[in-house]
Amino acid sequence: MKSYRKELWFQTKNRREFINITREIEKCLADSGIKEGLILCNAMHITASVFINDDESGLHDDFEKWLEKIAPEKPYSQYRHNGFEDNADAHMKRTVMGREVVIAVSQGKLDAGPWEQVFYGEFDGKRKKRVLVKIIGE
Repeated sequence: MKSYRKELWFQTKNRREFINITREIEKCLADSGIKEGLILCNAMHITASVFINDDESGLHDDFEKWLEKIAPEKPYSQYRHNGFEDNADAHMKRTVMGREVVIAVSQGKLDAGPWEQVFYGEFDGKRKKRVLVKIIGE
């Protein structure tokens, strides 16, 4: 069995962003040479997420509004965590959106549904953060 590891780095301009990283993962898969196996892709920061969904701007806006309803950023004082930081909401948003995805690899391609895309979700941005791509298989 072969294995491949790569870190993808991101620095967003905004506190919250959704970035489609499907092409970067497909490039990692091509570079790995693996034709059959699994890809694990996970955020390596506790205020960021990796998830799979549709790449549709209205849906992304809906995510933003929904997440803000269940874990509003402000007022900062509503969270006990926010004694030295102001990112308690980002921790909660990450928990809801998830830490990682696992994607099957078949015949050298991502084995995903027709509308499925992989996203990096940033909830406390403006600094460098990374996503791990680990591929195992033959």
